Amino acid sequence: AADLWSVYSKPVPENGRELWTLFLQCSCVTVVIGGLFYNWMFASLEYSWHLSTAMAISFSLLLLLSLFLVHPARCVFSMIMPTLGTKQGRKLLLSTCIMIVVVNVTPNIISNIKTILQVIKCICKNSSESLLNSTALLETASWEFGDAIQENVHSVNIYRPMNGHFQFSLLKNSSLIYQQMHLAGEKIGRDFLAVEVLVKDTVRVGNKLVAGFSMLYLSFESTWYLKNYLTNLRFDNFYITKKLERLAVDRKAAHLLVGSSKNLIRPTGLKLSREEVMLCLVQAMLLTVALMLMLVVMAMDHFAFSVADTAVKKAAQFSTVPVALSIKYNAKIGILPFLLKLLQLPQEELPLQNFERSYHHYLIFSSAHCRISPATPPNPSVLLVVGLLFCILYAIIFLETYAHRLCRKIAGSFFESWEEKRALYLYKKLSRKHKEE
Repeated sequence: AADLWSVYSKPVPENGRELWTLFLQCSCVTVVIGGLFYNWMFASLEYSWHLSTAMAISFSLLLLLSLFLVHPARCVFSMIMPTLGTKQGRKLLLSTCIMIVVVNVTPNIISNIKTILQVIKCICKNSSESLLNSTALLETASWEFGDAIQENVHSVNIYRPMNGHFQFSLLKNSSLIYQQMHLAGEKIGRDFLAVEVLVKDTVRVGNKLVAGFSMLYLSFESTWYLKNYLTNLRFDNFYITKKLERLAVDRKAAHLLVGSSKNLIRPTGLKLSREEVMLCLVQAMLLTVALMLMLVVMAMDHFAFSVADTAVKKAAQFSTVPVALSIKYNAKIGILPFLLKLLQLPQEELPLQNFERSYHHYLIFSSAHCRISPATPPNPSVLLVVGLLFCILYAIIFLETYAHRLCRKIAGSFFESWEEKRALYLYKKLSRKHKEE
């Protein structure tokens, strides 16, 4: 493995064997990265099959030529992997989490809201139809009550200018109401569909932009690190490397490294400075805020499913509501009541025909003919995947420092002569500081 890395990191292969080894290494890396790039574009970013294939092949060929012919390009590419463990890598994973949540959770919430609206539509339709049918009961009761009044009037032979019936204006054709309710339901459905499509398109476009920007920035950050490493001796130069230890031993100044152990860090050690620890804690708090927002969205998904499922079950269990209309009518007639009152004689009333009847009707709020979609349960795999990605994100926060150290080590292995100059510069700096003290 050390020999393979030595061949890969050399500026120029020394013989034909190393040349073929380098070509095979670059080819293997290109095939793996090309396959991952195709899957990322086709499955995650949802590009078409033809475009994903064309982009993956073009990217693979360009990557193969760059890795095989350009030594600094191999160094930059090698540093991209550790750079995934830095801030830009977290942004890429966070955008993936957002894409997963929006694509899988938002349509589920909208679907459950549609189910709730279907239940409300069904209840409104059946209750309005039942109420319209109840007007026939009022009509029947009014005519029977009017007939009773007519009989009483006939019995006393009183002049009657009216027929004694109540008149009801009944809506015999309820199709207009049903049509208006159907149109309102379709309009609400179209509005929800438009919102769902808009959210999906917006998130898809945003995810593509964020992913493209993140990949470009990963390459830029690796290039920027290599540029500073090769042009600035002070950049990221506070590590006790093997070259520095060997240089100090050769010049019999090993005490310099012991006395400066508080300011220098071993690149293979686990020590973190206080500033690095505080930065990790701040970044962990910001990531927790993003996690809480996603948990709120997923909690809304569970809440919408719970309400929709309860609404469907309760709608199926709705019983009919009995409605009773009772009419009690007593009619009496007095003989010359005014005269009897003047003479202070007892008044007598003759009872006429009594009317007492009850009418029954049932209000129906649900029907088996209603088309109600079942509530859609949340996908448990979404919570599992998001939880796993956030575990990786939290791990990346605390591994970011070590990712930077790995970038420095990779750069040092590609440019060993420059690493010796950096070690000499740090040694002279420590010597001057020791003399000043």
